[in-house]
Amino acid sequence: MAKPIVAVVGRPNVGKSTLFNKISGDRISIVEDTPGVTRDRIYAEAEWLNCKFTLIDTGGLEPESDDVILKKMYSQAEIAMETADVILFVVDVKTGVIDTDMQVANILRKTKKPVVLVVNKVDDLKKYGMDVYEFYSLGLGEPWGVSAGQGLGLGDMLDEVVKHFPEDSLNDNDDETIKVAIIGKPNVGKSSLINKILGEDRVIVSDVAGTTRDAIDSYYEKDGQKYIFIDTAGMRRKSKIKENIEKYSIIRAVAAVERSDVCILMINAEDGITDQDTKIAGIAHENGKACIIVVNKWDLIEKDNKTMNKFIKSIESELKYMPYAPTLFISALTGQRIHKLFGMIKTVSENNSRRISTGLLNDVLIEAMALNQPPAEKGRPLKIYYITQVSVKPPTFVLFVNDSQLLHFSYRRYIENQLRQAFGFYGTPIHFIARNRKE
Repeated sequence: MAKPIVAVVGRPNVGKSTLFNKISGDRISIVEDTPGVTRDRIYAEAEWLNCKFTLIDTGGLEPESDDVILKKMYSQAEIAMETADVILFVVDVKTGVIDTDMQVANILRKTKKPVVLVVNKVDDLKKYGMDVYEFYSLGLGEPWGVSAGQGLGLGDMLDEVVKHFPEDSLNDNDDETIKVAIIGKPNVGKSSLINKILGEDRVIVSDVAGTTRDAIDSYYEKDGQKYIFIDTAGMRRKSKIKENIEKYSIIRAVAAVERSDVCILMINAEDGITDQDTKIAGIAHENGKACIIVVNKWDLIEKDNKTMNKFIKSIESELKYMPYAPTLFISALTGQRIHKLFGMIKTVSENNSRRISTGLLNDVLIEAMALNQPPAEKGRPLKIYYITQVSVKPPTFVLFVNDSQLLHFSYRRYIENQLRQAFGFYGTPIHFIARNRKE
């Protein structure tokens, strides 16, 4: 299920980014230390009381213009209300309630979204404790006094946040519908692909980059299999994003990726693989989603018998961290090869949910170690005692070892390759957790 989204809003210099960093901390996780897998730091994965959620930092998300603070705050709060499940409204105890805070509170009160009022910079409870009560005047319920810098009061505040999470986000009950997120840069043909699949102009198609602002769900059924296609706003490079709404298009796309089963990464054949393509692919990879690389506008390319192979090699070079993802060359305009997409979606989705018995896993592990002995460091060899699968979406395996520090990336990749050779896992990433046996 999709993780709840928590947006941190507030005027400048109230400590939004400090609070964001304190809550996320070292939980801002990149699954693999692989070049090209990057993450925009305006969002991060966080967890409290075994509840995982996506945290959005709106700090620095103001338009590059000379607008007054109130206008900036209105835009910021408005988009946060649309996107988030819970809103953290951060104010400053040292400045007290000011007009801008009151204006934002007026906006937040009009929404049905839960708002947790966070009074920051309560570094000294004796000095500022009573001042917290002044913020009841905002009409947003109980103010929670915290010190983001010192980490004081965050536990009680997060307890309150978790209470407001949607119930369906806290369980994994799901039907057999495959949710497919279409991701990619602006103007690569995401909306055109969905329109071609649906056979109707369900989604607005335009050559103006950024037309699709929100993630739009389209329901479709083929051969008894139900699908939900999620068309996301095009993701742009940060340097090209001028307005809040464009930056929040990235957040909406991230949320769509998280609630999807399969991601279709669309690439413009005319542009080739760009740096932004690798960043977008990294979002799907980090989230452990089954992924298909779709090269669109292939009908517009002058081709010879080597053109496709050259493009595939370029993909393998630039997206080397996701060699599991199959590639399909299509034309959303003419419908070329789109019919092949459904079989690939079903296959990669099934592999993303695939479970392997512990006995079979250890048979492959024993044979792999016999063919290639585990490495040693300073005379101390790595010992792998056994392997077991602990979860799916993506398939996640625990390796019990004598010392997790000895399990280097190269040998973990070797084991992954052996598992893929034995069981396939076509189209899905595989995650490993190294655990010392004494743990």
